[in-house]
Amino acid sequence: MQKLIGKHWHYLPAEEVIDLLESDPGKGLDLFDIEDRRQRFGPNTITTKKGRGPLSRFLLQFHQPLVYILLAASLVTITLKEWVDSGVILGVVLINAVVGFIQEAKAVKAIEALARTMTSEATVIRSGQRQRVSSEEVLPGDIVFLQSGDKVPADMRLFAAKDLKVDESALTGESIPVAKETSPLPHDTILADRRNMIYGSTLITYGQGTGIVVAVGDQTEVGRISELIASAENLETPLLRKIADFSRYLLYAIVFLGGVTFAIGLVRGESAPEMFMAAVALAVGAIPEGLPAAMTITLAIGVARMARKRAIIRKLPAVETLGSTTVICSDKTGTLTENQMTVQEIMAGGEFFEVTGTGYAYTGEIIGENGAVDASRKPALMETLRCGLLCNDSVIAEKDGRLTVQGDPTEGALLSAAVKGGLFEDEIKILWPRVDVIPFESHHQYMATLHKSPEGPLPVVYAKGSVEAILERCAFSLSRNDSREDLSAEKIHAAVNEMASKGLRVLALAKRNLAQGASRLTHEDINGGMTFLGLQGMIDPPRPESTAAVKNCHSAGIQVKMITGDHAVTAAAIAGKIGLSHAEKVLTGKELARLSDGELIEAAETVSVFARVTPEQKLRLVEAIQARGHIVAMTGDGVNDAPALKRADIGVAMGITGTEVAKEAADMVLTDDNFASIEAAVEEGRCIFDNLTKFIIWTLPTNLGEGLVILAAVLLGTALPILPVQILWINMTTAVLLGLMLTFEPREPGIMQRPPRQTDEPILTATLIRRLTLVGVLMLAGAFGLYEYELDVMGASELQARTVAVNVFVMSEIFYLFNCRSLTRSFVKLGFFSNPWIFVGVSVMILLQLLFTYLPVMNLLFHSAPIALESWIRILAAATVVMSVVGGEKWLVKRFAPDTGSNFADAGAPR
Repeated sequence: MQKLIGKHWHYLPAEEVIDLLESDPGKGLDLFDIEDRRQRFGPNTITTKKGRGPLSRFLLQFHQPLVYILLAASLVTITLKEWVDSGVILGVVLINAVVGFIQEAKAVKAIEALARTMTSEATVIRSGQRQRVSSEEVLPGDIVFLQSGDKVPADMRLFAAKDLKVDESALTGESIPVAKETSPLPHDTILADRRNMIYGSTLITYGQGTGIVVAVGDQTEVGRISELIASAENLETPLLRKIADFSRYLLYAIVFLGGVTFAIGLVRGESAPEMFMAAVALAVGAIPEGLPAAMTITLAIGVARMARKRAIIRKLPAVETLGSTTVICSDKTGTLTENQMTVQEIMAGGEFFEVTGTGYAYTGEIIGENGAVDASRKPALMETLRCGLLCNDSVIAEKDGRLTVQGDPTEGALLSAAVKGGLFEDEIKILWPRVDVIPFESHHQYMATLHKSPEGPLPVVYAKGSVEAILERCAFSLSRNDSREDLSAEKIHAAVNEMASKGLRVLALAKRNLAQGASRLTHEDINGGMTFLGLQGMIDPPRPESTAAVKNCHSAGIQVKMITGDHAVTAAAIAGKIGLSHAEKVLTGKELARLSDGELIEAAETVSVFARVTPEQKLRLVEAIQARGHIVAMTGDGVNDAPALKRADIGVAMGITGTEVAKEAADMVLTDDNFASIEAAVEEGRCIFDNLTKFIIWTLPTNLGEGLVILAAVLLGTALPILPVQILWINMTTAVLLGLMLTFEPREPGIMQRPPRQTDEPILTATLIRRLTLVGVLMLAGAFGLYEYELDVMGASELQARTVAVNVFVMSEIFYLFNCRSLTRSFVKLGFFSNPWIFVGVSVMILLQLLFTYLPVMNLLFHSAPIALESWIRILAAATVVMSVVGGEKWLVKRFAPDTGSNFADAGAPR
């Protein structure tokens, strides 16, 4: 029997399944069977995969080029006995390692959360007795009884079901509870359509059923999803990839230049210790010590901004990844739509009516050919609405500030439509008290209720259900004039087809009177002679803001694709309403299964709507889109979405409807389950990358200039114009007080009117490299030139000349900081005070430089000395040259080469 576990069971008759699993539908397993199977199959739990140990994961956080550079900087400062600086740099490294370790540990929690979803109790039949056992003790062959409110403990083949409905949304994406049956199904029936199977972790919402357990633990559908989560590769974010490449090249450059400096000095006859210190000074100057801190703080600021827009970031680098996104794969239900069924169209008395409003809210009205209608003046419409309200077991209630339905979502839609037509539930139910009911049963496909009528002595039956089930019981229809006429099935079917083509789920409604005094309702009472009242067409409608958000994404060069477990017609209808590209072309799970990898990659590029897909297919679709070099953001809320959420470049889980499994696998959680929040987060992500780029293009010229000053001094055989400890002062203070102020820059205009960055585009494009080289050379000229001028012309001491050189670097960085507020525009056009933090940072930095220059203790620590006013004028002149040259270079680039550089450099420029 062991080899049977994991096979497909839906196409076999229930009796054959019971025989194959050697069980008994009346007695269940006996004691000896239980012990034997417990040994063979183990507990009904998800196996937690063993990964790297905590120590190994922690040490791997240091295995990054940027960290190597920082460790080297720390070693250099220790060599120089600068304990405070070395402590600061080591602290940055350690904090980054701890944050990375915590983030990686969270990834493992997805599987642990999945295992927790399996924990519950189940009613089993063993040795002929019903008993409650933990779901962990359920075994293959167990006979399990289920009723409304139960969580399904394992995968089961049903052999008895009465009005059984199961909420499978977390597993399949189906937006409404699924009615179950027991008949065998075709072998190729996809998971979401296997009506004779129920799966572990789904919920019974209505009715009762009995089934035999066919799979437990890792062999269940949820267990297979756990395998997919474990095997799904965690991708490095675009930012981390670019920073790693940038750091690697920087490391090579520093080692090369340090070696060249040391070798040149030896050739010139300088002593080895002196040249070693010169190489150390060059290395200290070239290392951007503030970059890791700037990156972490920029991302943290982005996290805070996104939280205000209802997007909670679980993994810090995900903030920037959103800005790189080229494709958003979104679930339909609850993300693009309201996740609340809504009646949108009614046909009654041969007339069509539109119902406005969305969700279960009572705001809205009923629109006829000539505008809003008074339902009380439309007898057929009023009867159709009254039928939907009375033949109804659900209640609309407020939960956490949001209207929800307690019961069937379709009945919630009928209640809301009735209120919009002027009927009030409490009042109508008092006037039309219920006497008896025939609950919905899947093999009858209708529900009926018997009521006393305030309009006469005869009790009235109201019925609702599938169009086929209701029409075959009707002989008449209610006309717009409140008179009965012969039923025209052809006209009704034509109306049904028109509604269904719009993706609407159509219910038919009917009534009849029974004999006076009737108090019981039977199926025979409504087998014929009923009067057809009308149709109500409903759908889970798009969120009003989804259409605008999709349009903004398209303007930003981002493709939006819908991947849903719902039906193809419904998916296509919603896709068309929100403006997805090629919405009429839908690929179903069955069609995807037949595609080769190459065909799937092509289809994933050209098709925007995918329906009835399985968890494996969601994962495969994400991988196919990524195969074309796309950066993929994937949304989801169910257990079935978790593998794809983990594999995507950024996984986005739903905060309201999302399962814990989905949230643990995701990088970001939306607190309002709204697609528009994703679009806002993408905009914020682009701003974050822009600000990081601004910081890098601001800080690197200083590192380059410092390195060039040291190299020039070695080549010319002069004393070092700036000392290693002074270089550390420049780098650490300016990075915190000046560079980090750029992380507070607001978004620039047109940020969502440009295409996403190319995935292979480096952080520093040719335009930016040219600019940082230009600024680095200007700083070299200003610092080295004024250092020599102070010594040779003004007769200053070496301490004073070095103080001038240090101040040239700092003042040049202050003036250049304003240039870097925008890489393409003049900072004046941004609004001079649009980022007040710039002025706070500049003010504090100037104060510190005055202390550095004139405070005796600072003179002692940093080998500085007071300088004259004339020296400050020359320093400010050198800084002004830097600002003016960069401003001129910006104008020239925009005037004569607007298409040069990165997408960011082109922001707002004509193409």
